[in-house]
This record gives sequence, structure tokens and C-alpha cells, in this order.
Amino acid sequence: MMERVPGAFLFLLGVSLTFLSAHSVHAGKILVFPVDGSHWVNMNLIIQSLHSRGHEVTVVRTATSWYVKERSPHYRSITITLPQAIIIEEEDFFVNMLVKMLEIKRHGASPIGLVKFYWEMLTALSSIHQQASLLAVEIFENRTLLQSLRDAQFDVVLLDPGLPVGVLVAHELKLPMVYNVKWITSGEGHFVAAPSPTSYVPTCGHCVTDRMTFLERVKNTFFYVFNTYIDKLIVCPPYNRLVEKYFGPDVTFYQLLQGADMWLMRVDFVLEFPRPTMPNIAYIGGFQCKPSNPLPTELEEFVQSSGEHGFILMSLGTLVKALPSEITSEIAAAFAQLPQKVIWRYVGERPNNLGNNTLLVKWIPQNDLLGHPKIKAFVAHGGNNGVYESIYHGVPVIGLPLMFDQFENVFRLEVRGAARVVDATKLSRQSFVEAVRDVLNNPSYRNNMKRLSALHRDQPRHPLDTAVFWTEFVMRHKGAAHLRTESYKMPWYSYYSVDVVCFLLAALLMLSAAVVGSLRFICLPLCRRRKPKQE
Repeated sequence: MMERVPGAFLFLLGVSLTFLSAHSVHAGKILVFPVDGSHWVNMNLIIQSLHSRGHEVTVVRTATSWYVKERSPHYRSITITLPQAIIIEEEDFFVNMLVKMLEIKRHGASPIGLVKFYWEMLTALSSIHQQASLLAVEIFENRTLLQSLRDAQFDVVLLDPGLPVGVLVAHELKLPMVYNVKWITSGEGHFVAAPSPTSYVPTCGHCVTDRMTFLERVKNTFFYVFNTYIDKLIVCPPYNRLVEKYFGPDVTFYQLLQGADMWLMRVDFVLEFPRPTMPNIAYIGGFQCKPSNPLPTELEEFVQSSGEHGFILMSLGTLVKALPSEITSEIAAAFAQLPQKVIWRYVGERPNNLGNNTLLVKWIPQNDLLGHPKIKAFVAHGGNNGVYESIYHGVPVIGLPLMFDQFENVFRLEVRGAARVVDATKLSRQSFVEAVRDVLNNPSYRNNMKRLSALHRDQPRHPLDTAVFWTEFVMRHKGAAHLRTESYKMPWYSYYSVDVVCFLLAALLMLSAAVVGSLRFICLPLCRRRKPKQE
């Protein structure tokens, strides 16, 4: 009996080790192409998690990047110097764009002025991608750097396809791709990764639900076609030229873009409307959310001084430093009328009408403040990160959308009864304080947000763990081709079965013609024979 114990022990130990290692991965090498700004905040979290699991991470950055640092304990960097900085890496770009947008919406513009503004936006969009594409040129033309990337023997390329330079490099290195994605060149990522019927899937820039009226479906289709042509005519040309130059005419940029092995989609159907999906799409919406930590002493003292009224948090994200002074003055005056304390993330000149209950800070531990038991509401611009953090902590929102997908994000919260949206172009102290008081005093907002929070948290694993798992899955199996449809390689007339419909119609017409011809051939002689007899 004693002699059999070691054998049984070794067998159990072997089974245990096999089980434990079934979902492990060797310490791999990951090449990362991020997008600057708030997108980097998301990517950096995944990088830290991958680094903590023993992977070696290399980040490709530009010399003018203002968020992606050259030195970090979690990754090593490759810094590329471009002939000209990418526009979105200039901190004033979004501020200037917002000021122009608000001016047009508040005071109107002549048709010529409106056309001029949109032409400037399209020109800026074209310049962004033209400048970003030069990153690939710098890599491909630098033979030493390119060879070092080959010699590094990376296992996977992790990239944000909002600026899809990494797609070209991954193809050159023959590496599988994992996308950390919500946005691609033409808008929301689903529209090139999965079937997206415009009859019930809202298009980028269109604030509607999945139950659209006829006119809303018409407008939804228009937005889809408009986004598609903007992508083909404005965004894709610089990448198409690079693909033709370096890979030849048999490769198309869009096929490379759609050929990712895994899409880590930064959305959750708690916020999104139901829609078709694909097996190589993993949903990681809210992966940056986590339980709150204690606040710094100064903030904690300020929060505790709010007493039973609690406090309100306001933040407009990382892209926009501050709103125009005429708007911030109205907001400050509205806050001054409230019994709650206010913590306002604010950079710039101190606004007029600021009350004693309002604390201006340049940086805030947003997640920790949203998780504090005394918080009552969150005044937010509707960025993806802030929206999911408010859902995670169950904090109702006063939405102040400014640009991009922020309008759609707060709209989705509003239709679920968890937010009240305020139009920045029509904001006054009266309208703003009325909206804030409505959210504070009407318990339905907090109850609805608590319901969304419960749904969002009820998952088999944390979304960040999901992101890490699927990245390692692609590394383990050197891709995930079995999960990826090849339909994106089909021409449009085959994808939509236009050729099949035309063939069936032609066959039906031929069959109908044959039947009619046969009947005429059989019946006409009979009619001729019967006619004399009748006479």
C-alpha cells in the first residue's frame, strides 16, 4: 500500500499540472501599435496585464507622442521620428475643432460656411491618415529596423485600428493580429467585422434605437453610405498606395484590415443594442473598471464635508481641456445653486461665478471618485471610458456630449433611463441646474443605473481577463483562422448574392419563355384546325 502512494501521487500531480497549464502560454513577444490619447489609456491596461503574465511587450510610438511614454516598466519602446507630427498628437487640435463646432451649432452658419467647415474636417481627416501612413514608410524604408523586427520573432501584433499602420507591418512580418478596437477607419468596428443590417443596427453618427421608423431607416442608410464613401475616398487612399507599393496589386488594404484573427471589442450589450456578431469578436466593454481605492487625504476631506448631500463629479475627458468661457461660467453658476459639493476636473482660466462648493482640480482619480459612497451624479461628456465606469459603479449621468461617439453613448444611457442629456450649445444656468436636480431628485435614474451595473458585473470573467485570454489564445495557436470568416474576400455582388439573384431571375425568364413558347407551339396549330370547322 505504501509503495503505491508515490505512483498515485505522481499521477495526480501530472494531471494537475496538465490541467493548470491547459490555458497557459509561454512568455511570448507582443508588438503593439497604439493610438494616442484616451485610446492609449485602454491599451496600456492590457499591456500591463500581459506584462504581469511574463510577456515581453514592445510598443511602437512616434517621437511627438504626448501620452505614450518612451520609458515604462511594462514595455520597451521603438520611437519613430516622422517628417511631421500627426495632427491628433497636437493637444490644441481637438480644442480648436470643438470651438468651431460649438460656434456653428450655437449661432448657425451660412451654407458656404458650413461647407467650408466640413471641408476643413475632411481635409484634417485626410491629413491624419496621410501622416500616420508615413509611420509604415519609415519602418519599411529603414532596413535595419525592419530586420530587427523580423529577428525579434514576435508572436502577435496587438493594435488599435483607428490608425491602422500596424496592419501593414503585421502583414509584412506575417504575424497574427489582435485588435483592441471600437473604432476603425470607417467608424464602428462591427461594420467591417460582422453583418450590420441598417434596418435595425444604428450607424455611426445616428442617435437612434434599434427600433427605427421608416424615415429613421432611410437616414440610417444614408449615414452608412456616407461613412463608407468617406472611408474609401478620404481615409484609405494613402494606405492603398502603400499596399500597392510594398505588397503588389494582388493585396488590398481593406482585406488586410478585415483579416484580424481576434477583435477585442470595447463594448458591452448592457449599453449597446443587440446586433449580429462573429465568433472572433470578444466583448471587453468596461475592462478598465475596477473597485475603488481610498481617495487622497485632501479629496477625502472635501468629500466628507459634503455631509448628507454628497458630491457631484464633473469631467470632460482627456481630449478637451476646457469649454468656452461663456459655457463654463453658466455651469459654474448652476453648481453654485446646489447644496452638493462639486469636484470639477478643469484645466484653464478659472470660470466666473464659481461657488464655494466647487473644487477645481487638474487631475482626478475618476474611478475612485465614482466608487465613493457619497457620490450622487456624474457630469460627463460621454466618452467610452467614463460611461462604462459610471455603469460599473451605478452612478447616474448628466450627459454633456461634445464630439465623436459621445452623443451616441449618452443617448444609449438616456433611452435606458440612466442619464439626462444637456445640449452644450443651448446650455444656460437654469437649464443645466434643472437637469442636475432632476437626476439628483428622481430616484429612477439611479435605480436604472444600478440595474445596468448589476447586468454589467454579472459575467463569468472580468473583461480584462477576457482580453488577456484571447490575446494569449492567438499566441498559443499562432492565429485564430478557424474563427474568422473569409467572406470579406468576396466581391460585393457575391457577398449580397446579387449574382445568384440575377442567375435565378435569368433562369426563371428562360423557363417562362420556354413554357410560353411550348404552349404557343402546341396550341396555335390546334386553334387553326378548329377555326374552319366552326365556320
